Amino acid sequence: MANTKLSAFFSLLLVFCSGAVVGVFGYRVYNTSIAPPARPPGKQDPAEIRKQLIAEMTREVRLDELQVVQLGHIYDETKERFDELTKKRNTEARAIWDDQIQQIEKMLRPDQIPLYEKLRARKEAEREAERKRRRKGSLPGDKDRKD
Repeated sequence: MANTKLSAFFSLLLVFCSGAVVGVFGYRVYNTSIAPPARPPGKQDPAEIRKQLIAEMTREVRLDELQVVQLGHIYDETKERFDELTKKRNTEARAIWDDQIQQIEKMLRPDQIPLYEKLRARKEAEREAERKRRRKGSLPGDKDRKD
């Protein structure tokens, strides 16, 4: 009876170990066979998107060469307008932010202002570090934003 129990124990141990080996092997094969995406999901290269849109329009709507050039100009103009809008929005947001800072400083006592400025400097350093991490791509899907 003891021999049977020992045999069953070693059989179960062998099955467990072989399962672990197969699992590790399968995990390594899966991870090495899947290529990581070049860009984070949801964040494509704008030039690539433009090329795809023009190709799709050319194929589906049967654009001629002159129309393809005109479409390119339309996309360029639209991009410029969005860039101007973003710049205007950032400028207006900055003005609101600066107004908030002035209101807070008016509310504080003179001995609190240096402490507030120190806090703001620390927060700005943290935001800048976050921007640098985003530029390096360690936060997928995030865009650089101006605070």
